[in-house]
Amino acid sequence: MGIIAELRNIIRSGGIITQLIALNLGVFLFVNLAGVILFLFGKPNPTVLWLALPAYVPAFFQKPWTIVSYMFLHENFLHILFNILWLYWFGIIFLRYFTTNQLLGLYLLGGLAGGIFYIATFNTFPVFDPYLVNSIALGASASVIAIVIATAVYVPNYVVYLFLIGPVRLKWIALVMIILDVLGIAGGNSGGHLAHLGGAIMGWIFILALKQKIDLTRFIAFFTQGFSVKRRKKSKLTVTYRPGDTELEYNKRKQERRIELDTLLDKIKKQGYDSLTKEEKEALFKYSSKRDL
Repeated sequence: MGIIAELRNIIRSGGIITQLIALNLGVFLFVNLAGVILFLFGKPNPTVLWLALPAYVPAFFQKPWTIVSYMFLHENFLHILFNILWLYWFGIIFLRYFTTNQLLGLYLLGGLAGGIFYIATFNTFPVFDPYLVNSIALGASASVIAIVIATAVYVPNYVVYLFLIGPVRLKWIALVMIILDVLGIAGGNSGGHLAHLGGAIMGWIFILALKQKIDLTRFIAFFTQGFSVKRRKKSKLTVTYRPGDTELEYNKRKQERRIELDTLLDKIKKQGYDSLTKEEKEALFKYSSKRDL
């Protein structure tokens, strides 16, 4: 019982990324442990089919919950490993510019868009007719790619360091991912790649809408704040920091301050504090005193 309580505390205090990863891992363990138990009794494991998203529309109408459950479902260890790693890496970058509600909302919207795109394409193109009835989709990839693409569209020149490759801008990572998914449509996992593209489109739309001051993830607030008017007003105050400012504008200004502070700290590291000009010292004092940097 102590272990369960400790895990619960870790999940509660770990933030939205930890919670999403924990949910994916929980479903993974449930499905695979159920498979082991049923195997020992000589019975098939129906849990994957019960939670996976079918491409066949009549089958989907019988299991409408799968449009949500599939985006948390993994059967293969490597599949879930790569998805949670991408979610962790890009989730951290995403949260430097956006809120936890927006990350959760985009995860769900990306998964929904990926699932809808998967069903629509499989029921549109004749090449998929022989596989339509038995085809299913599962995994968090569409949700994760939505977060990756949204981050890359918002800060395309943000640099990450890849093992054995070195510094790479986010826009190139996003471009390679999209190209691989487009080319992969003709391969053995057509449904997965189509779902990825649906998630990527949603990530792009999310940023376009934000630039028009439309937050597509605002619906999340109704769930996380329990429809409380008082808490909604409090949340609104955290979004607007100056008259007329949107959260997007605030985050952009916040990032500019952080970049300038990092530049000053880098100069101190290389040349010493005395190398700063009077204006730079004043800027350093001003920025280091701000709590929201």
